[in-house]
Amino acid sequence: MNSTPQSKICASSNRWSDGSAELSFALKDGETRLKHLYQSDPCRVLFPSKRAKAPKEAVIVTTSGGIVGGDRLEFDMKGGKSTTATVMTQAAEKVYRSAGKDSVIDISILVEDGALLEWMPQETIMFEGARLRRATNVNIFGSGRFIAGEIVIFGRRARNEKFTTGLLHETWRVREDGALAWVDSLHLDGDIGGVISDCHAFGNAAAIATVVYGGLDARRRLGFAKKVVQSGAATCIGNFLIARFVDTDAARLRVSVAQYWIKLRSEFDGLPEVLPRVWET
Repeated sequence: MNSTPQSKICASSNRWSDGSAELSFALKDGETRLKHLYQSDPCRVLFPSKRAKAPKEAVIVTTSGGIVGGDRLEFDMKGGKSTTATVMTQAAEKVYRSAGKDSVIDISILVEDGALLEWMPQETIMFEGARLRRATNVNIFGSGRFIAGEIVIFGRRARNEKFTTGLLHETWRVREDGALAWVDSLHLDGDIGGVISDCHAFGNAAAIATVVYGGLDARRRLGFAKKVVQSGAATCIGNFLIARFVDTDAARLRVSVAQYWIKLRSEFDGLPEVLPRVWET
C-alpha cells in the first residue's frame, strides 16, 4: 500500500477536532494553587515543577501535532484574587494548509483583583494556505495585572515556504472592570504575500508578535519598554502597554520577545529574570 505524505494528509484530512483547556488558580495558605482543571482532546495541561521564586506554571499541550482546517480550540484561564501564575504552550503550534475551512482558537483570560496572570504561548507557524481565526478576550478587575502575547511566523522559511495565501484573522478585546477598554484586530486575506512584502506594511517580515501588559502602572513601564523593544515599537493606551515586534528573522524575533518578557516581569514584578524551561527548549 502506498504511503501518503504528511503534508497531503494535513491538506485534505476530514479530521476536525474540538479541544479545550480550562484552568483557574486560587490562593491557599499564601500559595497559588490549581483550583479548577478541565481538559478535552486534543488538549492536555501539564504542571512542571517550578524554579525558586518563579510563578506557578501550567503548560498546554496539543497532542494532535498541529491544527487543520475546521479544528476549534478553546483556552480558558482565570487568575483568582492575589494569585501569580504563568500559562504557556509546550511548543510552536503548526497551522496546516486548509482545504477551505477555517481553524478557530478562542482564548479567554480573567484576572481578579491583585492577581498577575501571564499567557505566553510559543510561536504559531502559518503554513502556506493555512486559515486561522483567533480571538483573545481579557477581563481584568481592580489591581489585577496580566501579560499576554502572540508570535506569528509567516511560513517555513527554512523550506523556502512563505505564507502568501490563506487567512489570518486576529482580534484582541480587553475589558477593564467590565468596560471595553482596548480592541485590536489584524486581517490578512487575498494577496497576503503582497502585504507582507510591502515596505509600508510588514517589510518582508518572517514573523511578527504582540505582547500586552495590563495594569494600573502600565504608563510607568512605557519608558522601559521603548528601551528594550529594538525590533518594533511600544505604546501605552490607558492602562495597557502594547509592544509590537517585527523581524525578517523568526528566530531572532523569538529571542527579542522572550528577553522583553522576562525583563519586564523582573524589573517591575520581582520575578526571576529567567525563562520557563519549556521556552528554553
